[in-house]
Amino acid sequence: MKKIIVTGGAGFIGSNFVHYVYNNHPGVHITVLDKLTYAGNKANIEAILGDRVELVVGDIADAELVNKLAADTDAIVHYAAESHNDNSLNDPSPFVHTNIMGTFVLLEAARKYNVRFHHVSTDEVYGDLPLREDLPGHGEGEGEKFTAETPYNPSSPYSSTKAGSDLLVRAWVRSFGLQATISNCSNNYGPYQHIEKFIPRQITNVLSGIRPKLYGAGKNVRDWIHTNDHSSAVWTILEKGVIGETYLIGADGEEDNKTVVEMILEAMGQSKDAYDHVNDRAGHDLRYAIDSRKLREELGWTPEFTDFKAGLAETIKWYTENENWWKAEKEDVEAFYAKQGQ
Repeated sequence: MKKIIVTGGAGFIGSNFVHYVYNNHPGVHITVLDKLTYAGNKANIEAILGDRVELVVGDIADAELVNKLAADTDAIVHYAAESHNDNSLNDPSPFVHTNIMGTFVLLEAARKYNVRFHHVSTDEVYGDLPLREDLPGHGEGEGEKFTAETPYNPSSPYSSTKAGSDLLVRAWVRSFGLQATISNCSNNYGPYQHIEKFIPRQITNVLSGIRPKLYGAGKNVRDWIHTNDHSSAVWTILEKGVIGETYLIGADGEEDNKTVVEMILEAMGQSKDAYDHVNDRAGHDLRYAIDSRKLREELGWTPEFTDFKAGLAETIKWYTENENWWKAEKEDVEAFYAKQGQ
């Protein structure tokens, strides 16, 4: 693959993938297709724009534009998505437009030009799992985990539209022979993540002199993975993945939200109880957990950031040193959450 299109490549996870490919695969030209909504930021990739990385500002649901780009590429890596659960509860329509219709347009272009397609999805399509304390004989490392065979059970407009896009990809593989793979990843953290998201919101709260906010009792568990590990996994699947297969990406990073807030506070020199409880999210999933053995055993992938505390410290350092990247939006983000009682 000498030329790839990365949709959503100016967003958090997509831009980290663009940096990963730029740094590790110097023979690859990257076209970033991004609408540059609030979640897409040209600054995320500006330092590497040039001969090998170009930015095309546009909508993935624009068939004319997508077809023009797809006619001259070897692969499409599809990150672009409306992805914030709270926003999907307030207005589901952009999620249907981007996650369903946008994916459909990309699939048709990939089919027309026989382009390799990789679809980046989320573990949220599977719904949630019981908390370990709700399981008999629970303990560290025990409890059910999502696999590629787990039935879909989405619980929000965001996760349901992502589930729908996954099913479109599967159908295009089976019906039209599309050269496609799917990955479902657990919660990412790291540089360039929008400050509306859980970890960067708490970090930037502390940096702004605002007490961090914890949804409900904070028992909800997420399986955290550093975004660099997600990037290396996607490239591994793109190169080695079996067409038509789904691979789950995770780094065994289960932590509940209360623990994460306390870890952030302690790492930033604050008392670990210096946070406020706020209204819980509607339909808040209890627990996510990824079984990534298929990816590790069949494709030989291994994560680099296996120490969540160390990865969190690196993330705190990035937001501390890049205040100019997030400061202008902070007041508006907190005002929005204040209206929600969060």
